Order: sequence, then C-alpha cells, then structure tokens
Amino acid sequence: MSPLRRALLLTLAAVAAPCGRASADGAPPGMTWIPPGEFWMGSEDPQAPDARPVHRVALAGFWMDTTEVTNAAFERFVEATHYVTDAERKPEGALPGAAAAELAPGAVVFAPPAGAVSLADARAWWRWLPGASWRHPEGPGSTLKGRSRHPVVLVSWTDATAYARWAGKRLPTEAEWEYASRGGRERGRYVWGDEARPEGRWPANVWQGHFPDHDSAEDGFHGTAPVASFPANGFGLYDMAGNVWEWCADWYRPDYYAVSPLRSPRGPDAGDDPAEPGVPKRSMRGGSWLCSDSYCMAYLPGRRGKGAADTGLSHLGFRCVRSAR
Repeated sequence: MSPLRRALLLTLAAVAAPCGRASADGAPPGMTWIPPGEFWMGSEDPQAPDARPVHRVALAGFWMDTTEVTNAAFERFVEATHYVTDAERKPEGALPGAAAAELAPGAVVFAPPAGAVSLADARAWWRWLPGASWRHPEGPGSTLKGRSRHPVVLVSWTDATAYARWAGKRLPTEAEWEYASRGGRERGRYVWGDEARPEGRWPANVWQGHFPDHDSAEDGFHGTAPVASFPANGFGLYDMAGNVWEWCADWYRPDYYAVSPLRSPRGPDAGDDPAEPGVPKRSMRGGSWLCSDSYCMAYLPGRRGKGAADTGLSHLGFRCVRSAR
C-alpha cells in the first residue's frame, strides 16, 4: 500500500543521548530509573474500548529516557550510521497510475484547515507531503534551526527501533510506558493529578482553541515544544503526556487486554486493527500537541494509539528504555 493511500485511510484514535558509560551514581546518561512495582493498566473511559479491561500488572525495574529523543540526538545517530529514514526513501507499492508526488519520498503532515470541519474524518487535517522528513518537518524549505531540543518527528517505528538498537536500548512495552507515565500515581485521571489545569496552568503541551483550525497556544507553544518544557512526573520523566506520541515495542490489537499476562506483558504476537484490515499496527502512547478535549484526549495515561510501522507523523516521536542488568 502506498504511503498516500495509507494516509487517506489512516484513522487516528486520537535529550536522550546514546548509551555510554554510566554516571557516578550508576545511571546511564540521560536516563531515569523506574522502580519495580504494580499498577492498574488501562482505562474505564467509554471512548477507549481498547483499553479495557483495567487489570493489575507487575513489572521489573528498568531505565527510561528522561525525555523524548530529540532532533539533536537523532542527528548524532544519523551522522554515525548514515541511516536513511522511511520518509526519505522512495515509497514502495504505489498504486498503478499514481501521481509523481506519490512516488517521491515524503511523509504525512498536519495541515490545519482554513475553518471548521467535521471531526468524523481526520483526512481533513492530514496530507501526504513530498519532501517532508525528520530534517524537514513541514516539508521542503522547513529546517530544524532552533529546534535541536524539540522531539524528533516523522520517524517510523522501524526508524525508532534502529535508533534504539544503535543506542544500546530498546523501545518500551506498552505496560512499561504506561507504568512510567503514571509516575507512581494510582489510577489518576492525568499523569500530573486530577485537575486539568492546576493553578490555572496547562502542565503539558496539548491543543487549546478550536480543533483543528485554530490553536490558541495557551500553553505557550504552537506545535512541538522543547523537551522538558513542562514539569516532570513523579518518576522524574518529562512529557509523558502531550508534546508527541511515542512509539512502543508492542504490536497493536484492540482486544489484547482481555488475554494479557499480568506480569511483564510484551504485547500480542501480531498486530490487528479492525479499523484498517490488512495493515498491522504498532502501539503508541502519550498523545500529542494535537490532542484536544473536543476531539482526542489521548494524553490521559490509559489511552492507546496505533500506527503502521513504516509510517511517521508530524506529532509522533519516541523514547527508549534499557532493562536492568
């Protein structure tokens, strides 16, 4: 399936450095220790049927990147390995008779409409843009100038996995990600507490205004924000809600929680998304700057996301973990 066709069918449910020597206290550079423990995984939100049933999960401790992987960190990886991301490669499997634009490297980017549109069809604010990539997040002519500390975007699951392998790390499981995001809180509505705006301030980079045509940027940012621009959660991790979605290691299935192991679950053996049959998905977590309370509240800690492994988006990045040794 060509990236353009996938983009048209797509329905959105909504400065980590490479591993080097440990610091004096034993922490890998840029990583935070997540202690072993148990938590309630999932959500009872009726808008998140794939996050039920809520179930108790036990996990061993692990290290997690304190922030999302930044443009600067990803650039170091590319310079060291000469890696070429999926968005920078000529698409495979284009439809017969496809336009030249469909045959050029590119990615799916957010394109705000001029006015109000139906929220029933996400194609109204997403488009395939030739020339868009992690280096050019808004397409040809855009650069990363001034955005070295912003999270890298337009990276596929395959790209994120390649970075993690190079860094001596791996992508987190969904269970690890959700446990870490909660920061030790038991079943709170938000990763920061139970109020959306404590003391009248937004504690995460999410959408304010009329979605998807007007972003008022009440939180101080249009688009992505530099990592660690908002307070850390209880474990000391930044941006575990909003800013960018983050890839997880697991295949996505909406019914997995009914059969998930209660200790260290690693996801199903294969992906299945009834909303787009034949396109196996990987899981993603955390929501993004495009999450609005009128459309997608996926920055809530139990909510799940999904995406084709070879497809990056302009609000999707990642962070890595490392197992305890």
